[in-house]
Amino acid sequence: MARLDELLGYLKEHGGSDLHLVAGLEPRIRVHGGLEPVAGRSVLADGELRGLMEELAHERHWDEYTRTNDVDFAYGLENVARFRVNYFVQENGPSAVFRAIPERIVPLEELQLPPAVEKLAHLQKGLVIVAGPTGSGKSTTLAAVIDLINRTYAKHIVTIEDPVEFLHKNKQSVITHREVGTDTVGFADALRAAVRQDADVVLVGEMRDRETITMAVTAAEMGLLVFGTLHTSGAAKTIDRIIDAFPASEQPQIRISLSESLAAVVSQLLLPTLDGKGRIGVNEILLRTSGLPNLIREGNTPMIGSLIQSGKSEGMQSMDDALFALVQSKRIHPRDAYLKAGEKARFEALVPN
Repeated sequence: MARLDELLGYLKEHGGSDLHLVAGLEPRIRVHGGLEPVAGRSVLADGELRGLMEELAHERHWDEYTRTNDVDFAYGLENVARFRVNYFVQENGPSAVFRAIPERIVPLEELQLPPAVEKLAHLQKGLVIVAGPTGSGKSTTLAAVIDLINRTYAKHIVTIEDPVEFLHKNKQSVITHREVGTDTVGFADALRAAVRQDADVVLVGEMRDRETITMAVTAAEMGLLVFGTLHTSGAAKTIDRIIDAFPASEQPQIRISLSESLAAVVSQLLLPTLDGKGRIGVNEILLRTSGLPNLIREGNTPMIGSLIQSGKSEGMQSMDDALFALVQSKRIHPRDAYLKAGEKARFEALVPN
């Protein structure tokens, strides 16, 4: 039993999402969005923390960490949870962050996401991007969508992650989990192989480079349903981010390919609930309509907002509208909505002085 297991158990017992370990600081956990010290724990010295980290890591992960000062891997603790682990080095020495991955995949029905998100599970092909900052619940949302496909359809689902987070059991579908660095060299290589593996659905943990984006778009053009994530905010910025990953000479071609393959963009934020007892997802949703391909091809992403407004009856919604609705229903604090809103003037009158 690794000595850090006790702290990971503490994290679960106190409803935390992340454990932060930093040389020169006492351990802290994130609860409902805020960091708080672990009761009864003293400051971690450099050597002490390195010993704890090495004890828990696999030899090859520790070798990578000592060589590069960074490593990501997954760690499972029986009867507690699986964790996405990041080791890194900062100015005061070693550091580590453990993100708890719930053992139970929360069904879409319980996440209380807009109905349009559920419809994504019933698509037959195309590229679906779930965007948002780190810690916004992208992985949880995608796991729920994959779970619905798994419960509903007899398909081959391939997940490509670094590391593998949610472990799905085969239900109606057959699921293949592939971990970058262990089962495959990289995201792009695994995507290229998925086309030859008779995959129907592919989950790409992160579209982090031009080659991976190219392969994701190509797979969607070939008739696969591809889910990917980006660390962007808003549908328009997400489309721009994809195009900007390519040199100017290649942008006209990627605009054409993306216009033909993009099925939806779901931008997500995670905000504290008004009662302070939890967090709630907020979504901007862009769905494929007859007008979307032209906007992408012409580079007219500033008009995406108008397209979303005109598509409300089909399930589309802007982030500001979603935030405003949650404030009106007294589910989030007006100040939190104001800070995240694009058109802040709309929210000023709601914020208490």
